[in-house]
Amino acid sequence: MVHLLDNSTLTAPLPPVVTELGRLFVAAGYELSLVGGPVRDLFLNRTSPDLDFTSNATPDQTLNVIRPWADSYWEMGRDFGTIGLRKDGFMIEVTTYRAEAYDPASRNPVVAFGDTLEDDLLRRDFTINSMALRLPSMELVDPYGGLKDLKAGLLRTPGAPSSSFSDDPLRMMRAARFASQLGIEVAPDVSEAMTAMAQRITIISAERVRDELVKLVLGDAPQRGIDLMVESGLADHVLPEVSALRLEIDEHHRHKDVYQHSLTVLEQACRLETGADGAVPGPDFVLRFAALMHDVGKPATRKFEPSGAVSFRHHDMVGSKLTAKRMKALRFDNDSIKAVARLVELHMRFYGYGEAGWSDSAVRRYVNDAGNLLERLHRLTRSDVTTRNQRKAERLAFAYDDLEARIEALAEQEELESIRPDLDGAQIMGLLNIKPGPVVGRAYRFLLEERMEHGPQSAEKAEAVLRTWWASQPESATS
Repeated sequence: MVHLLDNSTLTAPLPPVVTELGRLFVAAGYELSLVGGPVRDLFLNRTSPDLDFTSNATPDQTLNVIRPWADSYWEMGRDFGTIGLRKDGFMIEVTTYRAEAYDPASRNPVVAFGDTLEDDLLRRDFTINSMALRLPSMELVDPYGGLKDLKAGLLRTPGAPSSSFSDDPLRMMRAARFASQLGIEVAPDVSEAMTAMAQRITIISAERVRDELVKLVLGDAPQRGIDLMVESGLADHVLPEVSALRLEIDEHHRHKDVYQHSLTVLEQACRLETGADGAVPGPDFVLRFAALMHDVGKPATRKFEPSGAVSFRHHDMVGSKLTAKRMKALRFDNDSIKAVARLVELHMRFYGYGEAGWSDSAVRRYVNDAGNLLERLHRLTRSDVTTRNQRKAERLAFAYDDLEARIEALAEQEELESIRPDLDGAQIMGLLNIKPGPVVGRAYRFLLEERMEHGPQSAEKAEAVLRTWWASQPESATS
């Protein structure tokens, strides 16, 4: 199917660099088409600084065309038929018509160049990404009904889903990602193929799986993408801890559906993100992934008590370790691993505040333990309330309002975000006449505990407390 388009037809404007590049290729005797996601986004009122093109020109021929025109260019993707360039702030890739497949035992794609645009489109992942805009004529080439599927909110593959997922199993993850990003429904045959072939995702490198997972979690409705992964069995291989949350619900309903609860917490955490000028600009991966993973320690800690109740003691600590282990397996960076695991570890810390109340020292410890994750912890804790009991929900919300107010009040008085002992290391060594070493660290930690417990003290009071502590230490006799 071919339609002639112009800018008035599209919901998003077409950047001038697109038609400029098209004219350059045609003048040199080659075909050029804008293809894939950028074409799809033209009908979704979305724009992207990244533009993908396909051509019958070889990489060498593409270089000859773009060298005089591009602001800069690079050849890292030459073996895959891709030349990258930058023009007027846009990142552009031009790829020779191609086929891409995986050897059943390999993690790496095998690339073969194709001959026609239509054949190139057939080899793409989904029909909504199998549309091309011929340039500079502005002809929409849509042989597989991508525009119709986009309007219907349906995700289909150009050919047989099993063939598409066999060629590149990562496409199954992309299906879940599009469910999250676009709110799109997956066609029944696509869902069936995902379920039948889920195990094949294991041949894909952890890094590529991780990148798709991040895009999914940052989508508009990540709970939909996660649910598709779980229902299809993909999560059994990518996030087995989340699949395991589907605990068998006992007939007496002595505990909530942990899996559905986790999806609800994820959804609520997304809604609590603030704008770009706020404390947690959205979309925020750390908050969202912590919300998804916060209860993954429950399956391993579930216990049926003699009273008939169900307990999950220490599931926060167990969940933190499981989260860190999974993120390491997916090759996440250390900072992200530490942040998400720490939030999972701390997500239960608030409970009990409403009943017993906390001393100022307990509030200080809460802030100190959260560190730069405090704003995310606020949102995670609030998101974790999914009870249908309105009174309980209101009581918890009121208690957390009170805790945040106390944190704010103490912060104004004591600079909570930078809590330090009242004496630094140099002062400790001078006062006790000791050299750098483990003893200084012990003294520093002692003074930090004093600061947490009693708040800021004068230098004289801190010195007196330190001297009293020092008198009880075995090293004091030899100093």
